[in-house]
Amino acid sequence: MTDHATALVVDDEKQIRKFLRIVLEEDHYRVLESESGKQGLADVALRRPDVVLLDLGLPDMEGIAVLQRLREWSQVPVLILSVRDGPEDKVAALDAGADDYVTKPFEALELLARLRAIQRRSHSAADEPFFHAGHLAIDFTSHAVTLKGHEVKLTPTEYALLKILAQHAGKIVSHKQLLREVWGPNAEEQSQYLRVYMTHLRKKIDSSERGEKLLRTESGIGYRLVIPSKRNQEEA
Repeated sequence: MTDHATALVVDDEKQIRKFLRIVLEEDHYRVLESESGKQGLADVALRRPDVVLLDLGLPDMEGIAVLQRLREWSQVPVLILSVRDGPEDKVAALDAGADDYVTKPFEALELLARLRAIQRRSHSAADEPFFHAGHLAIDFTSHAVTLKGHEVKLTPTEYALLKILAQHAGKIVSHKQLLREVWGPNAEEQSQYLRVYMTHLRKKIDSSERGEKLLRTESGIGYRLVIPSKRNQEEA
């Protein structure tokens, strides 16, 4: 199972990375190393590891934040390695999308067994850190949004709405789903929030020059991000 599999170790401690490299390579993994959260996210996007071993205490950002950013576009199996052994830390990591949690120090054989287990459970669907629709492009790793090559400044709420619509491109996303995922479960009836922010988002995203309207309102149901046909894109 692990022959030729690639493991990315995201940890700022050089000795830990060295030890993990020895353990993993003995079990036939190809090992990549990242010293920070931002580098780790970039390495997942560019180098596509089969599994990630992620420390929570990174120098530039919390491991939980790395995990949350990663889960916006990738389902790569993630095993948390941390000295933090409190139940609240484990619950937070698992709720953020971790597949397993191992505290330091750890036994090498147990670590390898847990890695095999989360890889067996993982899905093989391809992860894409980028999204394109017509003149619109989104880089999920950096939260960068561009329209015709020019950066579009979005608020965190506007970006959250656009991200959800992009992840379900071509499909209708209901009002309740958008409200629940952006504002939380207690906001499902607060449709005025959604109308206001969708109006702002549409002004920034929909191109008026050539009539390219990517954000569609499905009356009484929700919203949809349209993927233009190749013919329409060529004409534009």
